[in-house]
Amino acid sequence: MSRHEERTYRQKVSSSDMTSFHVVVKETDLWVSADRNLEKETTDLVFEYRKQLETYISMHPEFATSLSPCGQDPYAPSMIREMIDVTRGLGVGPMASVAGAIAQYVGRGLMRITEQVIVENGGDIFLKAGRPVTVSIFAGDSLLSEKFGLLIPERQMPLGVCSSSAKVGHSLSMGIADVVCLLSSSAALADGAATALGNRIMAKKDIEKVAGRANEIEGIAGGVAIVEDSMATWGDIELVEL
Repeated sequence: MSRHEERTYRQKVSSSDMTSFHVVVKETDLWVSADRNLEKETTDLVFEYRKQLETYISMHPEFATSLSPCGQDPYAPSMIREMIDVTRGLGVGPMASVAGAIAQYVGRGLMRITEQVIVENGGDIFLKAGRPVTVSIFAGDSLLSEKFGLLIPERQMPLGVCSSSAKVGHSLSMGIADVVCLLSSSAALADGAATALGNRIMAKKDIEKVAGRANEIEGIAGGVAIVEDSMATWGDIELVEL
């Protein structure tokens, strides 16, 4: 098992003005930071959104397995509708956005009772803090892994920061990217788009084309793509050395 799969990167989380805690419900494994320990409230939210997801899948099994967009469903719960909506123009199935969607909906639920919250779900993040936050970019065995971070200014929050990799984690990717990391006010969109763009990277030279495609996706603020020792960046981002 890799260091990422063991989630040892969570040991590096530093938030002296926030309290961090761990919540696990079935396959959902969250690391959360907030103004105080909100483990019970977080667990309740995870159960709520997992129930929505599991109930919908029981009625629409194709939602869980489709690798292409699903049709709109005005009667679906809000999280399901957003997963369908954000992936419709990306050429991927709605479950490509599930980790970001869970982080986002749990995070927005917690925002009702805390001023600051960071929800990390398998490397996909929803964050709202009262100060700038630096998010490290993990790219597996690439020489550039954890050498740089994204400095997220307060003006961009609440924000989703989501990644897809062909070499790290359990997400399905058709490409070879060490990581594609995207920023969006919708973590569901950032997650689905990271998968879609990662699928397009079949060779190192493709990262520049992906940067151009990313700029065409409405709602994506910026991002980073890494393949081996090459990196492309675009949009409204600020990289800092770690």
